[in-house]
Amino acid sequence: MIGYIKGNLLHYDGGVVILENNGIGYEITCSAESYVKIVNSGGGAVYTYMAVREDGVSLYGFDNLNEKSMFLKLISVSGVGPKLGMTVLSGMSLSDLAFCIASSDVKSLSSIKGLGKKTAERIILELREAISLTDVQPTTKKAQQKPLMSEDAENAVMALMSLGYTRADSQKAVEKAVESGAVGLENLITGALKNV
Repeated sequence: MIGYIKGNLLHYDGGVVILENNGIGYEITCSAESYVKIVNSGGGAVYTYMAVREDGVSLYGFDNLNEKSMFLKLISVSGVGPKLGMTVLSGMSLSDLAFCIASSDVKSLSSIKGLGKKTAERIILELREAISLTDVQPTTKKAQQKPLMSEDAENAVMALMSLGYTRADSQKAVEKAVESGAVGLENLITGALKNV
């Protein structure tokens, strides 16, 4: 089992990197966070998970052990394979993902591109007990702010996410638009687009 790889970046494309270590190039599908770090640094290190299947062996890379742990929890859910697990992991920050699961926030979780509502519900059902709200300290501030976001603001966040922006960026942009005095869905989207 390969659990950790450190090397120089030989090639990258669409979330996949090839890291060279001692003359061997390892092709690794990375989480969004580890991918950005490796590409920007021209190399680096990832904790890895090796998936062995009938059609081949694949390596998945993570920025830290917390990411890897969340990935292993995700793929333990029936119907969630490594590819979907990586999609979910890369769809929002680790703390936001943990908060969505712990607080049973199906709407936010299913907003991740490629994750349907039924699978999101299954993830919450099977992992809610494994992730307690006390484990998700970074989101306590977000949890307090969340009820303050109006339905229009939440819909504006979803609209920006459908354009390809991350949830975190979309939320910040919409919050700035609200602070600027934007009211109504159209004005919120227009104002938020100026902030992303």
